[in-house]
Amino acid sequence: MIMSRETRAAANKVWFTVFFLLLLLLLLPDFVQSEEQGLDATVLIYHRFGDDRYPSTNVSAEAFEAQMAFLEKEGYRVIPLKQLVRALEKGENLPDRSVVITIDDAYRSIIDVAWPILRTYSYPFTVFVYTGAVDKGYSDFLNWQQIRKMAAAGVDFQDHGFTHHHMADIPEDMGPVAYEKWLAQEMATSRNLLSRSLGQEPDFFAVPYGEYNETVLAVARRLGYQAVLSQNPGSVSSFCDTYAIPREPILGKEWASIDHFDKVLARVDLPLVDRNPRTRTGPVGIVGARLLHPDRYVDGTLGIYVSGLGWQQARRDGDFFSAEFSGEFSRKNTRVTFSGREKGSGRQAVRSWLLY
Repeated sequence: MIMSRETRAAANKVWFTVFFLLLLLLLLPDFVQSEEQGLDATVLIYHRFGDDRYPSTNVSAEAFEAQMAFLEKEGYRVIPLKQLVRALEKGENLPDRSVVITIDDAYRSIIDVAWPILRTYSYPFTVFVYTGAVDKGYSDFLNWQQIRKMAAAGVDFQDHGFTHHHMADIPEDMGPVAYEKWLAQEMATSRNLLSRSLGQEPDFFAVPYGEYNETVLAVARRLGYQAVLSQNPGSVSSFCDTYAIPREPILGKEWASIDHFDKVLARVDLPLVDRNPRTRTGPVGIVGARLLHPDRYVDGTLGIYVSGLGWQQARRDGDFFSAEFSGEFSRKNTRVTFSGREKGSGRQAVRSWLLY
C-alpha cells in the first residue's frame, strides 16, 4: 500500500507524539522526585575536638567518629557550604537529607582529630577562621602553614572575624557612624588576612558567638560576603535568609549524643514572616509571627520559646501565632524560637531569631 505524502506526514506526527509521551513518562519519576526534594538541609557547627579542657565546646573523638558514621549509615548527603548557598541564591534543589559541616575558630584539634575522621568519609567541610588568633600564633590554633596545607587538599576556609568581638555590642562611646566604621574595619582586616594567606577572598562570614544586628549584616553584605551564618538553631529551607543561615550546635556531652544528633537532623524549617518583636527593648509583651504554611502543623503543637522566659503554647489568629510574656528581657543574648509538629511526617519544625 502506497501512502500519500499527506498520510505519511500525519503518521509521522502521530509517531512523534507517542514517542514524546513515552519519553515524558520515563522522565516523570525523576522530575517528581526533584520537586519533592526541594531545599531541606541542616548545617552543623562544631568548635573543638578531643579537648577535655573545654567541655562546653568540645566533642570527643569517639563521639565525632560515631556522628560521621551515623550520617553515612542513615543515608545523609554531606555537601559543601557553597552548594547550599548557591541553592538559596538561585532557588535550586538539593539532594535529600543534605548536611553541611562547619567548624568555628580554627582550633588545632581540627587537624589533629577532626580532619583524619572527615577524610575517612570524604566529607567536605568549612572552617571559619578567627584570623587574629591565627595571625598572632596562639598555640591552640592552626597556623597559616597548616591552613594552606589543608586548603590545598580541598578544605574550605572562610571568615570568622579578626578580634572575635561581640559584634552586636555597641560600645557606649560609639555613635552609629563610628560603630559601622569599626565593624567594617574589623571585617576588612580579617578578610584581607585570609585573602593574602590563601590567595582568594572569603565568600562567607560566621558572626562570632552568633551575635548580630541589622548593621552587622548590612556591613557584611556591603563588603561582598555572599552569606552570613548565625548560631540560631534550626534547619535551612528556601524560605531562609542567606544573611542569617541557621546552624545546629554540636558540643558537650548531651548535645553531642547520637540521640540529640538524630533529633536535630530530623528537624525541618518553620517558615515565618512579620516577626514581633525584632528588638530587645522595653517589656516583652506579645511575641509572635505570621506563619507561611500554618495548616502544615498539628493543632496544639505550635509553641514559642523566649530565652530566660520559657515556653508557651501559641494562640492563633488567622495565620498569625503569638503568646504573651510578662516581665523584661533578662538576657543580653535573647532568642525567640517557634516550634511545631508537622502533620504526616511528625517531624519537628523550628525557626529562631535573635533579638537585636
